[in-house]
Amino acid sequence: MNVATLALNPSLDVSYTIPSLIANQKAHASKFRYDPGGNSINVAKGLQTLGIEVHVFAIIPGDIGNFVKQLLANHLDHWHAITVAGETRVNMTILTDKPSLQYEVDGIGPVIGPRPLKELTEEFVSHCRNGVGVLSGSIPPGVHRNIYAHLSKQLTDNSARAVVDAQSSLLQASLSAGPYLIKPNKYELETLFGITLPTLQDVVREAGILHKEGVANVCVSIDREGAVLVADGGTYYARPPEVPVISTVGSGDSMVAGLLAGLMKGASAGEALRLGVACGTATATKPGTQMFSYADVEKLLPAITVERIEG
Repeated sequence: MNVATLALNPSLDVSYTIPSLIANQKAHASKFRYDPGGNSINVAKGLQTLGIEVHVFAIIPGDIGNFVKQLLANHLDHWHAITVAGETRVNMTILTDKPSLQYEVDGIGPVIGPRPLKELTEEFVSHCRNGVGVLSGSIPPGVHRNIYAHLSKQLTDNSARAVVDAQSSLLQASLSAGPYLIKPNKYELETLFGITLPTLQDVVREAGILHKEGVANVCVSIDREGAVLVADGGTYYARPPEVPVISTVGSGDSMVAGLLAGLMKGASAGEALRLGVACGTATATKPGTQMFSYADVEKLLPAITVERIEG
């Protein structure tokens, strides 16, 4: 089965760990890390770690983009990049020791014209025929907000399954195309419906509505409390063990990778959710922009509680 992710707005992800952040004072980093980033690239790295062959189709321009390409060669076996005018964005994460906090700044990508966008998306959809296409993360300036909706329909028309993991406006536009899998977090689900969801039952109810409206698998992550999955095979809730959370960067992408890998390998809905939560939790224990290893996930899987609940 052909699997690919589309990275319209990849980045160089840089993280610093500093003692504290003080206004108008220079902070000296105790740790530093950089990785090729962007949600779709993170999902692809996670899928490859789990043994799924995956291709990345990306727009990676400029001198920073050249460095990102060098890094990609060390992380992924299959990636395809086109260039445009402008520069690849830089995302920064700052982790402070006292107090233990995380700050994130997302850069601005280059303006993408219609011709390179059409070229890349056509290659992506063609590759995904009869397979799976992952649409994840932000879009750069110049790209219409309904892009994921348009591509989800194209994937479906090519007998492919669409996975959409994006902020509420991008996600909402894609729902009419009936994607195979979505993974909003609790806040994004609240934004989608314009209500607050204080209890697990509230989350299950709203996720169930999306499932009934045509989304085959609706997974909602709930911070450190775990995640809910509403699927044809039932409704499940997975709770992770207590772990030292160092950085949450990439945890959501890791969960998507684990959940999708489980479903592709024929796991039940509950076991696919277990794998997704294990991947997300493992990444949260890593510094900066580092993602999980297969060994990390194997250690966590037995400690994750999965229960079937009534939707």
